[in-house]
Amino acid sequence: MISLPWPELDLGGATSYALLIAMFCAFFLTFEAIFLSYARRSAARGDLSRRMSPAARTVEGGRLALIKTRRRRSLSPDGGYTLQMIRLNRLIVQSGVHWGIAALPLSALAIGASVFGLLMLATGNLLLAAVLALAGGTGVPVLALVFLRNRRRRKFEGQLPEAIDVLVRSLRAGHPVSAAIRLVVRELPDPVGSEFAIASDEMTYGLDLERALANVSTRVGQADLALVVVAVGIQSKTGGNLAEILSGIAKVIRERSKMRLKARALSAEGRFSALMLTLLPILVFGLLNLIAPHFYGEVWQVPLVKPILIAALIWMLLGDLLMYRMVRIEV
Repeated sequence: MISLPWPELDLGGATSYALLIAMFCAFFLTFEAIFLSYARRSAARGDLSRRMSPAARTVEGGRLALIKTRRRRSLSPDGGYTLQMIRLNRLIVQSGVHWGIAALPLSALAIGASVFGLLMLATGNLLLAAVLALAGGTGVPVLALVFLRNRRRRKFEGQLPEAIDVLVRSLRAGHPVSAAIRLVVRELPDPVGSEFAIASDEMTYGLDLERALANVSTRVGQADLALVVVAVGIQSKTGGNLAEILSGIAKVIRERSKMRLKARALSAEGRFSALMLTLLPILVFGLLNLIAPHFYGEVWQVPLVKPILIAALIWMLLGDLLMYRMVRIEV
């Protein structure tokens, strides 16, 4: 019987550190999922209780409820931004989180401290641990907010034509614009329902329809909503049948959405190729280094290896950037 010379498995230090990091990531993600689920349900229950309470039906109670809603969305009482870093504040608002300004520094500090502690245990290199902890503490929360913003925009994009149809049906039935917006709030879930609820409250306490919809567009950042804002602004100045205008805009938005989906389907091959070409070398290197730590043992001592690997990494990132620009189609 022929026996093949398999490399000896070393389940010592590298495996223990990998298991420790995996356990930490699993615990952190589980805790974060539970927290976000609880926060979302609590916010929904709180919003329902606020609207059904007798205090919310009074003028002062409704105004205070609007201010409280704005503050939960990281806005000032008058609807402006509260941070000096406008782009960061806009990202927090458009992500839809209700804990942005309060929890962002704490989450950055917690992630940075966790990364620093794990890297100190794994490598013992103070400079590397400090640099990666700073990058992780600042980058991970921002990337999470970008992910939440993009997901919320996609949901809003899918719900917007239906919301416009509800407005059109209500206006054709003879309801005023404020009643039509309240019908959208009652019929559609978040994010369209919550954003139009804030717009309804703003119209109740002094803003006109154009300004309230412009605020919705600012809080969401969805491109198609700008068509609605422009159409409503023109209609308010020149007159016309608002229901017919909105009906035409709903058709345009649906066609744009179909075009985006078609472009995304046509560019799926390029995106998948970029993902696989990026992850495959890293996964193979990590797997070989884990199951056979001595596989690259002699190669690391060659002086040219590390500069060549760094150059290859930079070249791979440039290729990813080029492929991203090729498959990124704006509609």
